[in-house]
Order: sequence, then C-alpha cells, then structure tokens
Amino acid sequence: MSAAVESTTRTAVAGKLKSVARDSVKTVIAASMVGTAIEFYDFYAYGTAAANYFPHIFFSDKTNPTVAMLASFLTFAIAFVARPLGSLVFGHFGDRLGRKATLVVSLMTMGVGTFLIGCLPTYKTAGVGAVAMLCLLRFVQGVGLGGEWSGAALVATENAPEDKRALYGSFPELGAPIGFFLSNGTYFVLESFNDSDAMLAWGWRVPFLLSAVLVVVGLVVRVQMEETPIFRMAQEKQQVVKAPIVEVFRKSWKQVLQATFLVAVTYTLFYTLATWSLAWGTKTGAEGGGDLGFTNQEYLLMLMIAICVFAAFIVISCVNADRFGRRRVIVTSSVLLVVFALLFPFLLNGQVVGQRNFFANMVFLCVGFALMGTAFGPIGAFLPELFDANVRYSGSGIGYNLAAIVGAAFVPTIATWLSSHWGVHSVGLYLGVMAVCCLVAVLSCKETKDVDFTK
Repeated sequence: MSAAVESTTRTAVAGKLKSVARDSVKTVIAASMVGTAIEFYDFYAYGTAAANYFPHIFFSDKTNPTVAMLASFLTFAIAFVARPLGSLVFGHFGDRLGRKATLVVSLMTMGVGTFLIGCLPTYKTAGVGAVAMLCLLRFVQGVGLGGEWSGAALVATENAPEDKRALYGSFPELGAPIGFFLSNGTYFVLESFNDSDAMLAWGWRVPFLLSAVLVVVGLVVRVQMEETPIFRMAQEKQQVVKAPIVEVFRKSWKQVLQATFLVAVTYTLFYTLATWSLAWGTKTGAEGGGDLGFTNQEYLLMLMIAICVFAAFIVISCVNADRFGRRRVIVTSSVLLVVFALLFPFLLNGQVVGQRNFFANMVFLCVGFALMGTAFGPIGAFLPELFDANVRYSGSGIGYNLAAIVGAAFVPTIATWLSSHWGVHSVGLYLGVMAVCCLVAVLSCKETKDVDFTK
C-alpha cells in the first residue's frame, strides 16, 4: 500500500514539475540567459580593456610596456579571486531564501561595480588612487558574479523536463557568447569611428557605462519570474538547511573538487582565446605580443565570427549530453582539447613577423571555440546534478567559482609571461595540462543524466 502511495506521489510531483516547466519556458530562457549575458558582457568588456587600454590608462607611462600589460592583467584577476566569496554569500541565501531574490541582488551588485569602473579617474588624474579604486570595483564585480551563474543554472535546470535538463542548462551558457558578442561589438563600433587617442581619452568608458541599460533589462526580467518549483518543494518538505555551506563541505567536498576541475579548463581555454590571443595578435614583441600585425578592430571582428561557432556548439553538445550522457561528451571534449593544445601554437608561431595570416588565426579561433562550446555546454546541467537540491546553489556555485581561480584568474598574466619567455608553445602546454585535469575529474564522476533532481 505504501509503495502505491509513494508511486502516486512521485507521479504527481513529476506532473507538477513538467507542467511548470512547460508553462514558463519563455520566462526561464529570459531569466537565465539575460542575466548571464549581462554578466559575461561586463567581464568581457573588462578583459578587452585590460588587454588594450588599461596598460596606458592606469599605469605610469614610464613603465615597461610588458610590465604594464602584466599589471593590467593582474587587476583582471582580482574579480576571479573574489568570486568564491560571492558564491559563499549568495549560495547561502540562494539555498536558504530562494533563487529569485538572490539572483536579483547579485545582478545589482555586479552592475553597480561595472558602471562605476566607467566613471573612474585615470592614473594621470588620481595616480595610485585610480588603480586602488579600479581594484576595489573589480573586487565588487567578482563578488556579484560569484552568485550569478549557479543561480541562473538552477532557474533553468530546476524548471526543465527530466529528459531535457542539459538543453535547458544551455540557456545560461548561451549568455556567454551573447555577452561576448555585445561587448566586442560595442568596442568594434567604437573603434570604427574613433582613433586610438579618442579611445584612450573616453571611448574605453562607453561599454562600462552602457552596462547600466542591460542591468535594468535584466532586473525587470528577473523580478517578474517565479521561484523554481524544486526549491518550493524543498520548502514545503522542510528540507531547507540552516547552514548550506557547512553541509556542502561536510557531505559533498568531493563533488566540489570535481566541479572545480570540470570547469577550470573551460576558463583557461576561453581567456586564452579571448583575452591573451587578442594581445598576442595585436601587440608587438616589445609590448608582450606576437608581432602578428593585426589591428584591434580586425581581431575583434575575427573573435565575433568565432563566437557564433561557440554558441552553436553549446547547443549541439547539450543535445548530445541529453542523449548520450554528460560524461561522454566532456570526456570527448577533454581529449580533443589536449590535441588542440599541442597543435594550435603552430597556427600562431609560424608566420612572418607583421604579416597577417587571417586563415590560420580563424582556424585557431573557430576550432578553439568549437571545443569550448562542447566542454562548456553540458556544465549547466552537470554541476547542479552533482549536488542535492537543498545545497545545490552553494555547491555548484563554489565549484564553479573556485574554477575561476584555478582556470581563469591568472590566465592572461601566465600566458603573457610564458609566451614572452618561452614562446607560444608553452601556452599550449599550459592549456594541455588543464585539459588533462578536466579529463581526470570527469572520469572520477558518475553519470548524472538520470539522477532524481528533486532530491
């Protein structure tokens, strides 16, 4: 009799979840994708500025150009160091109070930090104080970002039909190429109508100031969304825990480590492709570049083309992850990334100095972003599935944001230092090591495609 009651209850719960997901698909897409698009727009705007403008704006003119570039990339790293703190704070409230309210606050935090960066005085105006303010606001950005991705992933996956969690998990992941495209598109338009002096004087501020418009749009969407059905069920069953962070590290520390190294390689690959390669392709050897001869505008255009490949492969990989399983897709991407890491330096290292080889660079960017999409897409479902519902915001957020330190925080700095001392092949070896770490992590995980996501 009890078995029959339990079966009936499960059927009712599954029906309820399926009904909510079907009725709110548009809201789920908007709430999860819009927020992460704004998140990644803000970060990419900073990454582009750190590669092209901040070495001149926030560091002394007497500084060695390579040292100035390294220092600029170090400010880029600050937000990644702050992200785990943000995941602890927002994860706690996300698992205690709900996904909706926490996502609204995290977006506001990040948006304020980004907008104020566009208002900062330069080094010539405020000296070291300008650099200190830049570092503080970059830290605020990181704290806000620490609560963003995991909440957006849960809004998507906790509203998804059981057989389409990876596909729904692609919604926040697609925010990455959308944000990147908007950010680079803004810089591309600005550089099309302004010379380098104008960009250094005021043009670099525009993408940061425009982020305010995007944040308002994101807040309107998120205020209107409903709380996820799985969190409401956890509340009804009184399964919400008082200290989710403690619970995560007591019961799920292994999953946190797995999540960290599953994601780390995607960060390393992305910032190698989008930030380090931008500097390598457009700067001279004296400035820490590779003497490839591209202008900023040319390289931004190539990145915008390649980012469309990134978006396409996110969707393709998520469809395959729902069909064949998350592990199989990520194992495949990890192996291919090792091969790519060994081969891509030949595309960037065999050119005549100053001679632009568009074909070789497009192959590098398109293949790299195709592998990035394959590795990154299933993460939107895989990470939340590693954790129980009552600690899912905290667990997936901590793992994802620790990966930011391991895989992203110092990538532009390390890659610039490696390439300036040992050439571009050393950057390939660095990426290859991270791909092997991901492969070990995914092989240690169980397949999660068919887990009971309501528990």
